[in-house]
Amino acid sequence: MAGDRPVLLGLLLYVFVAATPTLLFWLALRLLPAALDALQDRRTARRQPPGPSLETVVADLRRLRREVRAARQPSQVRRLAVTAAYDVILLDACRLVGVDAPLADATVTDADRAFARLLTEAALEDAGVALDPPSGSTAAA
Repeated sequence: MAGDRPVLLGLLLYVFVAATPTLLFWLALRLLPAALDALQDRRTARRQPPGPSLETVVADLRRLRREVRAARQPSQVRRLAVTAAYDVILLDACRLVGVDAPLADATVTDADRAFARLLTEAALEDAGVALDPPSGSTAAA
C-alpha cells in the first residue's frame, strides 16, 4: 500500500465527496419551494383582515332571526331580502364555528331552502350557539 490509509476508506471518502453536492442540490430543490410557499402563505395570512368576530355574527344572526320569524315585513321584497341576509349570516356562523351547513348545498326552491335552513340552525344549536337568547338577557323595549 502506498499510503497510510486503507483503500476502502479512500474509496468511501471519494464517494462521500462526489455524492454530497448532488444530494445537497436535490434536497434544496425539494425543500426550498415548500419553504417559500409556507413563507408566502404566512405573509398573505398576516395581511388578510381577521373578519367579524363570532360574537358579532351571532348578534346579527339573532337580530335577523327575530326579523325573519316576525311576519311584519311591509313587502315581499323586504321579506326576501331579510331571509337572504339571514341565510348569509347563518352560513358565516357555520364557517366560524366549523359546522357543516346543509344550507350551502340547498337548491333554490323555498321548501328545500327552508328545510336546509332548519337543519343548519339545528347544527349550530348542537355546536353550542344559542340562536334564541335566554329570556332574561334581552332588554325590554
